[in-house]
Amino acid sequence: MIIAPSVLSADFGNIKESIARVSSTKWLHVDVMDGHFVPNISIGPVVVKGLRKYTTQILDTHLMITDPFKYAEEFVKAGSDRITFHVETVLNPIELIEKLRKLNVKVGISIKPDTEVSAITELLPYVDQILVMSVEPGFGGQKFMEQALDKISKIDQLREDLDNDIIIVVDGGINQETGKLCKKAGADVLVAGSYIFNSEDAQERIDSLR
Repeated sequence: MIIAPSVLSADFGNIKESIARVSSTKWLHVDVMDGHFVPNISIGPVVVKGLRKYTTQILDTHLMITDPFKYAEEFVKAGSDRITFHVETVLNPIELIEKLRKLNVKVGISIKPDTEVSAITELLPYVDQILVMSVEPGFGGQKFMEQALDKISKIDQLREDLDNDIIIVVDGGINQETGKLCKKAGADVLVAGSYIFNSEDAQERIDSLR
C-alpha cells in the first residue's frame, strides 16, 4: 500500500518540519482548490515550488479547480510529478491528458462522490491513476463515505478486464479502519491528511495504514 500524506493538513507555518515528519512515505498528496469548483481555497504553484525544495518525494497534485487546462502546466513547472484533474471540469479530457503527457508527468482523473464510474470508463486506458473521492472535496477531516467502496471495486474489476495496471487512489476520511476497507475493495494508494498530521506520532499512523 502506498501512503500519500495530504499536505492540506500540514502545518504551513512550519512546512519544512511538517513535511519531514512524513519523509518515510514515497508520495506526498497536494490538494489544489480554487474556491470555485470546491468551496475552499488552498495553494498554488508557488507553494508547490516551495515544497519541491524540501523533499524528493513524489508530488501527487490533485487539481480541484474549474479550469485545469489553463493551470496544469504551471504545477508541472513548479515540480509536480503526477497531475490529477476532475472529469467533471473538462469537456474534452483526452485533450488535457495529451497535453499533460507532453509535459512528461503521470496523469490521473478524479471523480466526486456523486459522479458514477461510467463517467471515466472510456478514459481508463489513457491515464495512470483514478482518484476516488470518498468525501465531498473541499475540506479535510470529513467522514468517509462508504459508497466509495463500490466505485473502487468497479474500477478494480474494469482494470482487470482491460488487463490494465492503472493505480486506484482513495482520498477522504482515511484511517486504519477505512483504509482496510479500501484495500479490500482494490485500492493501491491511500491519501490521509488529518489522520496523519493531527497525531503526535505521524510515523505510527503511517505504519498503521501500511
